Amino acid sequence: MGQHRTGKVRCCTQFLPPPGILTSKEIDGLTLTAGKIDQSSGRATSNSTGLALAGGTKDSNDFRFAGGDWKATKDLTVQYYFARLENYYKQNFVGLVHVLPLGEEQSFKTDLRYFDSDSDGKNGDIGYRFNNNGGYAKTPGEVDNKTWSAMFTYSFRGHSILVGHQSVSDDGGFVWLNQGNVVDGRNRPEGNGGTAFYLFTDAIVGNFSRAGEQTMFGQYAYDFAKIGVPGLKTSISYLTGDDIKDVRGGDDHKEWERDMRIDYIIQTGPLKGFGTTVRHGTYRSDGSALADTDQTRVIFNYSYSFL
Repeated sequence: MGQHRTGKVRCCTQFLPPPGILTSKEIDGLTLTAGKIDQSSGRATSNSTGLALAGGTKDSNDFRFAGGDWKATKDLTVQYYFARLENYYKQNFVGLVHVLPLGEEQSFKTDLRYFDSDSDGKNGDIGYRFNNNGGYAKTPGEVDNKTWSAMFTYSFRGHSILVGHQSVSDDGGFVWLNQGNVVDGRNRPEGNGGTAFYLFTDAIVGNFSRAGEQTMFGQYAYDFAKIGVPGLKTSISYLTGDDIKDVRGGDDHKEWERDMRIDYIIQTGPLKGFGTTVRHGTYRSDGSALADTDQTRVIFNYSYSFL
């Protein structure tokens, strides 16, 4: 903050760092990351906007984060990050990832994640309200959430089986960046939407992140490279959530989703690196969340190395 005084007139100018991300690996086993983001541009618009949460119509141009990944041993990684979106929320994250080798082509992976999110600045005021993912909030419009999740994965010669559980606290839903309600000068939606977020339950249709929700999930995946078809992978997953607290009363709403995915990347020839992904999701709820949905996505991508 810089201050300049002339006679009886005082003015203050705030100097903000430019957007960008810095990463340091100077300390062996420790990766430090810090950054600032001030705008985003969604796939439905060519305009850039500031950042917000679902339900917020006023944007913020100041999202900052910092933290690190510490590789305590060759099998254990510990994470901590702090993030703050000015006038919306601040969030602490702690994570732990451990991979236990079990012999030739076998391993058991443990992935634990914990988020603690609170209101910041004008959050809760008109224009800065959070809709809590369409669910209950102890203080409507304000961020107040604790979410923990655990996932365990057994891998064996191309096969991968995982199971997990996620718990969202009763006071409000999980929070992440979502500019879907930001409007322009004529009060029209800008077209920017949400982003992926660091929960295991970020599925094709639903996100299983409302207040009180308890979610069990599982997945089976297979890499066909083990039988001579490199580049081909497939998976099927299932999520079921209950004990959802709803704004209309009650705390025993339910939802479930089944997702299937096939990926193939061409390995040789002139189209080497060209990939296709087909995803299909089937979502059902008791009417308290999203409408019943069946959705199929086809995605093409191409990677080319100029080196």
